[in-house]
Amino acid sequence: MAAMMGISALRSHHPLPLSTARPATALPRATSPTSHQPSSLALLRCRCRCRRSLPHSCCSSSPRASLSPGAPDSAAFMALAPNNAALRHRLIAPNSTAGSGDAAATGGLPSVVGIAHLAVSLGIVLATDKYLKQAFVAASIKFPSALFGMFCIFSVLLVLDTVAPALAKAFMDFFEPATLFIQRWLPLFYVPSLVVLPLAVRDVPAASGLKICLITFGGWFASLAVAGYTALTVRKIVKTELIAAEPMGKPSAFATLEFWAWGAVFVASFATAFVNPTALGTTARTCLPFMLASTVLGYMVGSGLPSGIKKLLHPIICCALSANLSAVAYGYLSGSGIDAALGDYLTKVPSNPGAGDVLMGFLGSVILSFAFSMFKQRKLVKRHAAEIFTSIAIASTFSLYSTAILGRLSIVSFFEGANTSLTAAVVVLTGLIGANFVQAAMDKLGLNDPIARGIGTASSAHGLGTAALSAKEPEALPFCAIAYALTGIFGSLICSSPAVRQSLVFIAG
Repeated sequence: MAAMMGISALRSHHPLPLSTARPATALPRATSPTSHQPSSLALLRCRCRCRRSLPHSCCSSSPRASLSPGAPDSAAFMALAPNNAALRHRLIAPNSTAGSGDAAATGGLPSVVGIAHLAVSLGIVLATDKYLKQAFVAASIKFPSALFGMFCIFSVLLVLDTVAPALAKAFMDFFEPATLFIQRWLPLFYVPSLVVLPLAVRDVPAASGLKICLITFGGWFASLAVAGYTALTVRKIVKTELIAAEPMGKPSAFATLEFWAWGAVFVASFATAFVNPTALGTTARTCLPFMLASTVLGYMVGSGLPSGIKKLLHPIICCALSANLSAVAYGYLSGSGIDAALGDYLTKVPSNPGAGDVLMGFLGSVILSFAFSMFKQRKLVKRHAAEIFTSIAIASTFSLYSTAILGRLSIVSFFEGANTSLTAAVVVLTGLIGANFVQAAMDKLGLNDPIARGIGTASSAHGLGTAALSAKEPEALPFCAIAYALTGIFGSLICSSPAVRQSLVFIAG
């Protein structure tokens, strides 16, 4: 399954060469057939040659077309090419896949070298996560091992960038296939807790459930507003001018072949599980292929919906619904029931994993990969450090006390653990609300830059919201990652104070 996802990721991130990606008639042309001004594409090609040698006649034939050697961006060039933004986007996009293999020779299909590169880079990330977990458990360290690894990778990249920039770039290029794979499938890794949500809320009365939903929505929106506006306020106080974020590639649309391949896996494995529920030893292992396929297919279908529909029905929702429908169908046809099917989806038993366990096994690697996204936006992180750390600290404090206040109104005991499954369900519900409504809410609140949007999303909607936003706004992912990591750290530090903990318990009642 992982191999199929890896090949899919490589296919989607290997665009065809410029000469074969589209007909020549689709390329920018000179605006007038009688004009002797060179086209924007010709200027671009000439410009690249001029960086290595003397200017050619095509770029020096007129004052407007003159380009100084080595100039990164020429106003004259942009003036001559009104449609150059799209062209430049196409030329920048391949840079985001540096080091992920050459697909040009195979017509866009991943090469053997590309597949091997993905396998090695992703394998190293997974192995690093596993080693760190084992080391932290052996040393009885309670701090999340993946967060430690993320900060270590980020620090190493910063040091390399200072002493040997070429080595830092080579390091980034080597792990690019792994980070692209994780970015493309990121929402899937946070979905399992949402899929099994019906098991946690089945015994909650409807009236209490509605009350919890309203309280959760109010707390989420308040946390989002506090985090976002704090970032904007601190920026105004310190008078830091916002600069543009480094461009980061967005995942490509899924191909029809991928859909049919996963569909075939679903049909074949569903039939096998129906005929012999223990064909692979246990029901969880036997159901794993078709439940994983249904989750992936739901995400593919949701990602392909029109933008207007996705504002109300996020792909993550489609993903969870697809998995739930598969569980309902299998539970009904096999006679085992939906509870048993969902129980097999997420067993939390390493020796008997379900589809959800496989997906959640990537979460540590996801956090490690955040270091590479943070490094890409290191200039913004350094420039806006004051507002980033201040807003996260204030948002963490607000989240703790607002949770205590709202918890007093709810039926959930947040501090005594009387209903841990329901408490976990509230956390998932918060992420679900954020995943579905965070973009529209931030647009209404006027949180338009990636820093405010990233911090606001992670502070209010946690991992599920981060995954949902990063799929559409990859430039905000580094700031989501920072807030996602530091919110828990700040919260732990604040709660380590006896006075703070006693006040929280007092407020929660």
